[in-house]
Amino acid sequence: MNLKELILKTRTYRRFDESYRIDSKLLESLIDFARLSASGANKQPLKYLVYNSPEDCNKVFSFIGWAGYLHEWTGPEKGERPSGYIVILGDKSIADVFGIDHGIAAQSIMLGANEAGLGGCIIATIKREEFRDELNIPDKFDILLVLALGKPVENVIIDEIKNDDVKYWRDNSKNHHVPKRALKDLIIKL
Repeated sequence: MNLKELILKTRTYRRFDESYRIDSKLLESLIDFARLSASGANKQPLKYLVYNSPEDCNKVFSFIGWAGYLHEWTGPEKGERPSGYIVILGDKSIADVFGIDHGIAAQSIMLGANEAGLGGCIIATIKREEFRDELNIPDKFDILLVLALGKPVENVIIDEIKNDDVKYWRDNSKNHHVPKRALKDLIIKL
């Protein structure tokens, strides 16, 4: 698959086949993609936590929010939850700020996950202090993002944006629709 096809296929997935277990070695190989990606001033201040046991995945699940625009939906039901998580941390002993490093790392991981037949969701809505306490994350780390990963069981459809409405939505068949702006609307001339 070429890069454009990979990017088109790398959508945000929020429902998974929870019975599909993700091997730790695969999660580590995805982190290697992040390791090889760009880093501001080449400081490389990011660290990662990996969770793939059902018990650990249940713990992580309870501290994250799922879909801001789907107000009535509290997240995937049992059986459709992620079977792996990568938590991206910022090591404050290396840098005071992390710029966009975690965004670059997350996208690299998601592209690699998709290429491996997985899907995921980049989550920034985290009950950070409760999460820190429950998982014993030292204060020297900022909790930046949680990447929820699994074998997707939903269909994500890219739609043309209408009336400047960027909100994603689900149809009656549980297809997830994501409106995108047209390329002609993004490129400006001054």
